[in-house]
Amino acid sequence: MRIAIVGAGLAGLTAAYELREHDVDVYEATDRIGGKLHTVAFEAGPTDMGAEAFLAHRADMVDFVAELGLTGSLVEPSGLGSLVYTGGSAKPLPRGGVMGIPSSGQAVAHLVSAETASRIDAESTAPGFTWDTEGDRSVGELVRARYGDEVADRVVSALLGGVYSCSADDLGVRATVPQLAAELDRLATGGAPVHLSTAVKNLEESRAQLAGTQGAVFNSFRDGYQELYEALAEQSGADIYVDSFISGITREGEGYRLTGGEDAVYDTVILAVPAPTAGMLLRAAAPEAASELAGIKLANSVVVGMRFATEEGLPHNSGVLIAADEEGLTAKAFTLSSRKWPHLAARGGALVRASFGRFGDDIALRADEDTLVDAALDDLHKVTGFDGRAAGLEEIYVQRWLGGLPRFDATHLSTVARVRARLAAVPGIDVVGAWVSGVGVPDVVAHARRVAADIAGA
Repeated sequence: MRIAIVGAGLAGLTAAYELREHDVDVYEATDRIGGKLHTVAFEAGPTDMGAEAFLAHRADMVDFVAELGLTGSLVEPSGLGSLVYTGGSAKPLPRGGVMGIPSSGQAVAHLVSAETASRIDAESTAPGFTWDTEGDRSVGELVRARYGDEVADRVVSALLGGVYSCSADDLGVRATVPQLAAELDRLATGGAPVHLSTAVKNLEESRAQLAGTQGAVFNSFRDGYQELYEALAEQSGADIYVDSFISGITREGEGYRLTGGEDAVYDTVILAVPAPTAGMLLRAAAPEAASELAGIKLANSVVVGMRFATEEGLPHNSGVLIAADEEGLTAKAFTLSSRKWPHLAARGGALVRASFGRFGDDIALRADEDTLVDAALDDLHKVTGFDGRAAGLEEIYVQRWLGGLPRFDATHLSTVARVRARLAAVPGIDVVGAWVSGVGVPDVVAHARRVAADIAGA
């Protein structure tokens, strides 16, 4: 079987690895592999400017890393807590709850007004709400309706903004907090009144029962995610073409020809590209699926990586989130990487990543590098008290993620379902990637492996 994969990011390379017994060509439009995973060569050592960790409780991901021979490269975080900057000061981010959504007012009393804290505590005795077990609902709309704006802006949007580059209002519960959606489903089907605080409390209790039976929540790679994507590329045995822009897919006999690809007809084509790019490529081969893809919008973001000569004055925390309603700041979050990861701290100095941009924000498009670096240094000083200029800024790397993530809104999952239903009628074409599977690295890998297994078994 001859297979073409368009996109050499994590999903495309995972599919290529799983299909290594076949004749596979991988086409990548940029000059490097890895996609949204990007490890750069700082003088102190390899440093991730995209995703930096994965959920270690995902046994399937841990086993996959072992299969690739990379278990010895896994490292654990320090376990230091995070902060959230709200009301003009940095305060501890609550460790409980679900993606910042608390079960009690006490958990967030230091971040919200007494009135809001009381409202949270009274939510379980207020009339319940209707939850559609077949549909989805905006995270922000749900939290605002049950708890108020302060929780949505100061905690939930701060957390979700760092993961999804969107505010809570732009994200669906089922699409981004599936464990919460599942518990709301359970409550709704059980006939009891549905309350947000009850669902969150139930999830907290389930998590507490597992405490002590699991290790670190997250794992990372000692030399960055390059270890993973380079291992996949090498072990796949695929022919990988970088700087190869594919502009179309046309049917030819029982197979497909790629415009911009090798002079070949492929039995199967896997698209491992952002949703709008997939829509463009599918116009001729699968026009109905292409039309559905037009509804998926993308969020832009920027990461500014900075290495300082000293860490003196840097808070002993893993990061700082910025409340969505906080004025006078440009950054949305800081990862204090050398505090968060002991293997990075061992290099000496301090490593900090500043993040900018949410859906609808054009900073990734309009701001030049000097502007971004100045904003990162100014905001870091204001939020943490750490003067990066005085500390000695030794290295800088600015990574723009233009269309880095889809907006996982309340209609996203239904859109994906329709796209996949349309493609089911088109033999030999499939799609993988975060917009299909979800944003987490384990989800991207697991879905790409399933798609590849289906193709290999066909």
